[in-house]
Amino acid sequence: MLYDLLRPLLFRLDPETAHGLSLSALQALGRLGPLNPFGRPVALGPKTVMGLDFPNSVGLAAGLDKNGDYIDGLAALGFGFIEIGTVTPRPQPGNPKPRLFRLPEAEALINRMGFNNKGVDYLVERVKKARYRGILGINIGKNRDTPLDRALDDYLIGLREVYPYASYVTVNISSPNTPGLRDLQAGENLEHLLSGLRDERENLAQIHGRRVPLVIKIAPDLDPRQIEQVAGALVEYGIDGVIATNTTASREGVEGLPYGQETGGLSGRPLFGKSTTVVSRLAQALRGAVPVIGCGGIMSAEDARRKFEAGADLIQIYTGFIYRGPALIREIAGIS
Repeated sequence: MLYDLLRPLLFRLDPETAHGLSLSALQALGRLGPLNPFGRPVALGPKTVMGLDFPNSVGLAAGLDKNGDYIDGLAALGFGFIEIGTVTPRPQPGNPKPRLFRLPEAEALINRMGFNNKGVDYLVERVKKARYRGILGINIGKNRDTPLDRALDDYLIGLREVYPYASYVTVNISSPNTPGLRDLQAGENLEHLLSGLRDERENLAQIHGRRVPLVIKIAPDLDPRQIEQVAGALVEYGIDGVIATNTTASREGVEGLPYGQETGGLSGRPLFGKSTTVVSRLAQALRGAVPVIGCGGIMSAEDARRKFEAGADLIQIYTGFIYRGPALIREIAGIS
């Protein structure tokens, strides 16, 4: 109810400004403990996935808190798990502003942020200072100016740096806003990347005495043959999970709307069908060998239920959280 009153005010602001103000406010409110007006109890629905014990199945997708600045404020809302990032080895500013657009008629966003972040060293320091002790995913990517044939080097740096602090590590190879990044989802590029990450993870497991799950985040724009190939590679290289999906390059469902033709990745309600189809095809191809985290267009408990029915083991929200606020977490947790 409170968020329903605040949202019209926030939506009058530039989207990126509103984003920063909202997260800062949530971080401050998180310090109030039981007095936090957004910190209502969330239904528990414990679930073990990737060897991790999740208090409920509702996670926050990467992208909202890129640098780990707001972990405790977000944790107070009742998420079953939180994913921060995408973080790159070196700081980078991302794409020029404006780079985030609301399409309220479609309950959608378009972003072309471009992995704007303060670098992995900064993120690690923020994680170390956070009080949160729940399940924390850290999403890693490559710097924009790193050639594609050296992408593995960046991902290995990210993996090494975040490994001691992550419950799981997500490898983002599907953002449409870093040129050429999605080429890593196929063929020899994918095999080279997964092979290198697998080997480094085993080395790190020996050093740190624990095996941190590796998760791959894929695009919603893959065709059925590509999905089959990705599924086969995930199994072959011992990857522990897959997030389906990132944002889409399609503009289906936003034709003719203000900002509908802005470049970037489209998220929110128009993404739901496409992403759910990928979840279903992945689940069928994997046959339980690798868990699927469903993400994309979840705006209600019913949307989440359809993701689970399609084969998702867990779900993540982002744009739905922007439009619906913390109430969406409680709604979904109640049915999972």
